[in-house]
Amino acid sequence: MTAQKLNTDLQKIVDARHHDPFSVLGKHSTNGKTTVRVYIPYAETVTIAEGNLPLQRVEGTDIFEWQGDAEVPEHYRLIWRDKEYRDHITHDPYSFLPQLADFDMHLFSEGKHWHAYRFLGAHIHQTDGIGGVLFAVWAPNAERISIVGNFNRWDGRSHPMRSHGGNGIWELFIPDIGPGTLYKFEIRNRQTGEILLKSDPYGQYFELRPNTASIVVNNIPYDWQDTKWMEKRKNWDWLHTPMSIYEVHLGSWQRGPEGEFLNYRAIAKLLVEYVTDLGFSHIELMPITEHPFDGSWGYQTTGYYAPTSRYGTPEDFRYFVDYCHQHNIGVILDWVPAHFPKDAHGLGRFDGTPLYEHEDPRKGEHLDWSTLIYNYSRYEVKNFLLSSALYWLREMHLDGLRVDAVASMLYLDYSREEWIPNEFGGRENLEAIEFMRELNIVAHAEHPGALIMAEESTSWPQVTRPADGGGLGFSLKWNMGWMNDT
Repeated sequence: MTAQKLNTDLQKIVDARHHDPFSVLGKHSTNGKTTVRVYIPYAETVTIAEGNLPLQRVEGTDIFEWQGDAEVPEHYRLIWRDKEYRDHITHDPYSFLPQLADFDMHLFSEGKHWHAYRFLGAHIHQTDGIGGVLFAVWAPNAERISIVGNFNRWDGRSHPMRSHGGNGIWELFIPDIGPGTLYKFEIRNRQTGEILLKSDPYGQYFELRPNTASIVVNNIPYDWQDTKWMEKRKNWDWLHTPMSIYEVHLGSWQRGPEGEFLNYRAIAKLLVEYVTDLGFSHIELMPITEHPFDGSWGYQTTGYYAPTSRYGTPEDFRYFVDYCHQHNIGVILDWVPAHFPKDAHGLGRFDGTPLYEHEDPRKGEHLDWSTLIYNYSRYEVKNFLLSSALYWLREMHLDGLRVDAVASMLYLDYSREEWIPNEFGGRENLEAIEFMRELNIVAHAEHPGALIMAEESTSWPQVTRPADGGGLGFSLKWNMGWMNDT
């Protein structure tokens, strides 16, 4: 590496715009010499713990280097003192090889990774005996992405991520942090240099609004006690068995003495007793997926993998479902794949471009609700939504999804004067139709007995006809007239 090239690379690190930080930071061997280079804003001194090897500051920067013949372990620890004279010790994130599996990224790029939440987002992870958190995000139009959080002063210069090139996926394993860590992604757009601060699309837990940071969850499996219910459901003859569903908005149904929200665990006991006395067989939850605005009742979702923190933690929500099942009450979730809000921390223009939404507002914006419409033709967007549906069925043991606003997905001219016809000149949203068919095929195959129900307000034909027979493949269609009459 020439001096000029090195200087350019170092400047890009300092400016937080380097596309490949691993080529500069970490341990490198050149001409028989070992170089260790780190960038720690706010550091006064840095030392490699193994061998007590001091790093020298590169003049005018917070980059520190050590070069020599001493043997440095693969995963060395850094002891550094900040400007407040506090000492810190941590393994160097830039000493680790890529952690994501090529197969996962290949399936994701092909639109066939139905459990993308297992590798995207933030996950407790261990490699070479060292624990930490593995972060991954899809943002193909970024020049640089950093993880910022309460562990690095929310400074985007500190932890730039590794790019996996053409698939648009970025990753970074940060050692020595764990559950409860607050984080976001700081994204610099490649073309404009715009910097955005985004919550994790695959985040499983978020701060209570109005704060919007994602929170790392633990990886300890929940001890489910509903095996009897889940086994019985697999053979449930739902077509010939009566159902009585109680629709409820948890935040309105009951609150504490000071008007505060109740915890999922407290609600479970009160609500199960109430619906059991009334003879209901199922509870339908108006969206408890994370959302920024109380007044939306949850129908403007930002956290498609997270039960809202208004009522507790993901573990508290699992308890809610578990308790319902132990008392023979099924749980259905209102799920909203039709549109999403424009909040700055959310999915809109995620990497500085229309990524999850259509670029043309005639397809990408819902004027009635002032929300954005998903681009179902993108494999990665389809993965995101399909994985969300399967996450709630698999990881949260839900018994069904009531898919909201299906009509707005089916028609390109739904509630709009200006619209773009499909490739055949029609008004049907062909990509949305294909998405719904795939959703129903996969969900019914993976989760026998789970119901996928359409809230469809028009006269679209064959909503419940099997997808392989030309229908949409839903289990049931919501009776809109009866619901409104009651």
